[in-house]
Amino acid sequence: MNKKAIIIGAILAVALGGGLFYRFSHLTSGGGEQADKQEAGHKEEKAGGHEEGKEDHREEGGHEGHDEHGEEGRVTMTADAQKQNGVVVAPARKQRLAGMISATGKVEANADRIAHVSPRISGKIVAVRASLGDSVATGQTLVTLDSVELGESLGRYHQSKTRLALAHSNMDRIKGLVEKKIAARKDIFQAETDFKMAQTELHTDEERLSLYGVSTSNLKGDTHKRPLLPVKAPINGIITEKHAIVGELSDPSKSLYTVADLSSVWVLVDINEKDLAKVAKGQTATVMVGAFPDLKLKGRITYIADLVDEATRTVKARIEVANPGRKLKPEMFATVELALAADAPPVLAVPEEAVQELDGRKLVFVTENGTEFEQRPVELGRAASGMVEITGGLKEGERYAAKGGFVLKSEAKKGELEGHNH
Repeated sequence: MNKKAIIIGAILAVALGGGLFYRFSHLTSGGGEQADKQEAGHKEEKAGGHEEGKEDHREEGGHEGHDEHGEEGRVTMTADAQKQNGVVVAPARKQRLAGMISATGKVEANADRIAHVSPRISGKIVAVRASLGDSVATGQTLVTLDSVELGESLGRYHQSKTRLALAHSNMDRIKGLVEKKIAARKDIFQAETDFKMAQTELHTDEERLSLYGVSTSNLKGDTHKRPLLPVKAPINGIITEKHAIVGELSDPSKSLYTVADLSSVWVLVDINEKDLAKVAKGQTATVMVGAFPDLKLKGRITYIADLVDEATRTVKARIEVANPGRKLKPEMFATVELALAADAPPVLAVPEEAVQELDGRKLVFVTENGTEFEQRPVELGRAASGMVEITGGLKEGERYAAKGGFVLKSEAKKGELEGHNH
């Protein structure tokens, strides 16, 4: 019994000793690994902190660059440089802006300066001397006709000339006989009457030829030559239509040419009914067309219709405009601005050239010391006579670049590009 108890006790002692040895060795190994991990973690933390410091440093550097770019938004220009570049600084002031009515219309030829050319009598066209688009002068021959009616009139004219010559000769003969007392005095009265009748007939035939367009001064040559009827331009202008063809018959009912003097044209516009009280005959107007956006022609209202269009509630107005260089063509669409009296309260306004567009914003360049200019976004109102209303962003009395804003904008853009490259 005692022997068995001793054996069991020995076994337990060995097992307990083995467990304690395993436990001690495991703790020793785990502690080393933990220490290594802690040391590695400490190193990583230090490295991470160092890298984080670098990132913070980089962020601070980027923020400083942005501030520098913000400074580039200002443009510095000395007084001498401003003078050389045409920059003019002025205080912002209030002023009255003239009102304006804008209307659309269409260009038409001046109906008072158009002529339809047709012959006075019937005839066959034998020659065409002008074509579409040609410039012609008053009295210039455009077409010549071979006319039977003209031949008959010329025949009567020559007969009248012959009768007049005979009547004159007979009258002289009778006068001689009366002086010799061979003929009675009543014979001379009859001879004088016949002479005056022949004169009247010749004058009538000359007038008829003149109406046809034939001058008797051109008939003193060969009377046997077949005459041709000239059709002449009645006014100076441009040929806008041509219907004359060689070989065709023509008569007074047929227009051979249309000649238009386009040195001045009409612009017909529609005036809204509500604006009718602001428009009057003789009022000045500015005409613009899309083909020449920089061209502004001055005209005046010469006619206002008495009827209102029932569908559009507008009234037709006619504006007569000088047309230098014939740039305004009939059938062109036009925009018309009618200036009104400046009777509205004063508003803060600047010249249109002072307002610049940069990055989609409307702005002016404002300065406090006269040499440093700040980009100031502004809100715009109505425009008139080269001035534009400022409804926000600029105060009365602030100094700004009234002229040369484009130069300052160019300098600002150049500074931005240099800042980005840096």
